[in-house]
Amino acid sequence: MASKHSSLSLFLVLLGLSASLASGQVLFQGFNWESWKHNGGWYNFLMGKKELVEWLNWLRTNVGFDGWRFDFAKGYSADVAKIYIDRSGASFAVAEIWTSLAYGGDGKPNLNQDPHRQELVNWVNKVGGSGPGTTFDFTTKGILNVAVEGELWRLRGTDGKAPGMIGWWPAKAVTFVDNHDTGSTQHMWPFPSDRVMQGYAYILTHPGTPCIFYDHFFDWGLKEEIDRLVSIRTRQGIHSESKLQIIEADADLYLAEIDGKVIVKLGPRYDVGHLIPQGFKVVAHGNDYAVWEKI
Repeated sequence: MASKHSSLSLFLVLLGLSASLASGQVLFQGFNWESWKHNGGWYNFLMGKKELVEWLNWLRTNVGFDGWRFDFAKGYSADVAKIYIDRSGASFAVAEIWTSLAYGGDGKPNLNQDPHRQELVNWVNKVGGSGPGTTFDFTTKGILNVAVEGELWRLRGTDGKAPGMIGWWPAKAVTFVDNHDTGSTQHMWPFPSDRVMQGYAYILTHPGTPCIFYDHFFDWGLKEEIDRLVSIRTRQGIHSESKLQIIEADADLYLAEIDGKVIVKLGPRYDVGHLIPQGFKVVAHGNDYAVWEKI
């Protein structure tokens, strides 16, 4: 990058989330994290709270951004993030709190991931549960990664609800399939590449605020399929606090109804007609997924 100022400007452009995307319940995220190689990267941002708050306010009032993404939020206190959220007048904020799931002796995630999602809930509470703060739902991401590999029973928790943060506090959960760290060129925790659309069929029909990854939308040839799912979500008014009813969760089948208006199926099982109520029609389908809409 040409200078310190150009680096900082680019970073905030990548951080900023526009009001139109936030209100529409669908976010886009896409960038390749390289700034740590240049002058300490984002760590320099934490050196002056007053200056950064002024800067964020300038971006909000002069440029039009009104929401922020907090990278590596576990690396600094939630009290610090709260200062930036409150004093910048942000209408939306999302934190990256990426910690390891609890794993069993077989190397797979334990069924109970309550401590993991509790950490996400704790961060939101600390920055103000009634405010605009949210977190990326890494609990859902980790469980979904494994579930689509023939273990779809994992998508129903012991309480009968979704096993991730969306099962506890969906209004504060930003769901995603992959991001610049987990997928893309870094490939640290990638979603199974041949099952990515199952992931989108899940997050774009479920509660929470779904985040679409730039690479998947623009580079993978999935734009049309993702667009169709977004249209269904928008048309049926599915939102972050929509009601989820899990109908079935077996190894080869996950079936759920959302707000009594949308039904989604994941998995290779096809003989599900007897589980679909009258008055629904198929409006989207692909590799091991299908979505019905109430007529």
